[in-house]
Amino acid sequence: MRHGSAGIENPAQLLAEVETLGGRLSMVRDRIGRIIFGQQDVVDLTLITLLAGGHVLLIGVPGLAKTRLVETLGIVLGLDDKRVQCTPDLMPADILGSEVLEEDETGRRSFRFIPGPVFCQLLMADEINRASPRTQSALLQAMQERRVSVAGHYHPLPQPFHVLATQNPLEQEGTYPLPEAQLDRFLMQVDVTYPDYDAERRMLIATTGTEDEAAVAVLNPADLMAAQRLVRRIPVGESVVEGILGLVRSGRPETSELEEIRSHVAWGPGPRASQALMLAARARAVLDGRLSPSLDDVLALAKPVLKHRMALNFAARADGITLDDVIDRLCAPLR
Repeated sequence: MRHGSAGIENPAQLLAEVETLGGRLSMVRDRIGRIIFGQQDVVDLTLITLLAGGHVLLIGVPGLAKTRLVETLGIVLGLDDKRVQCTPDLMPADILGSEVLEEDETGRRSFRFIPGPVFCQLLMADEINRASPRTQSALLQAMQERRVSVAGHYHPLPQPFHVLATQNPLEQEGTYPLPEAQLDRFLMQVDVTYPDYDAERRMLIATTGTEDEAAVAVLNPADLMAAQRLVRRIPVGESVVEGILGLVRSGRPETSELEEIRSHVAWGPGPRASQALMLAARARAVLDGRLSPSLDDVLALAKPVLKHRMALNFAARADGITLDDVIDRLCAPLR
């Protein structure tokens, strides 16, 4: 038995659509790779998140091209992108927008809504943990509902709508860590690390000369939304479905059969983690031009999908155990 959201389809037609999209996504990766050096895993995980229709949290120190990645994605995917620098005094209205009182020629007064930067298709929320909890919750509500409420009126956001938020893991003074329930709004948490020697060398030469590579559009918003619909039509084998369920459910200390999980995990991933893994595995298959995901896709995506949906207890931290260690243990039966 195979699972798919659209029932039984013509496999040949579906495969042709997947191969066509895979070829175009290969062009997207190539164009981004000419501008973003040495971050192929980050680029791929971000593209997988967008194909799955989700939001991504990028964790990394400054200077690793996170902002440049968002700008490049906006151009290559043909999306309207905007950026918000989060600070402690940033107010919800600074992101969502506000109503202003205007007076026309006849002296009649009325309110007019002025949209904020959230009214775009690709929003970068830089250093999201510097924003106050009130502003964070306003943004995260927009991420979840795809609309904003101002003065009692709802305003739908453009489609598609994606948030790429960044967070500095080192500098925690003057920050407001995102609550666990709000972290769950992000499909993935992607760790952005330093590039390797060869990539940094190419970056050094390419970015300090007189000529700078310019991004060019490969897709448009309609193409991206069509790709997102295609991802949901991808069939998933029974073994992959069972693998995802077994992986996620074994991470919950209340029901896990693994002693390490019961003794080291404070709280585990909820059903949204299973949904995220299913969509991300499908998207990863499409990115590679494959018709169906495998357990290898699940294993490759386990850490970015689960890391922000689990927490260790004090005993685990005291013993030097990390979330990477715990997720590796969860993945062991699938290898």
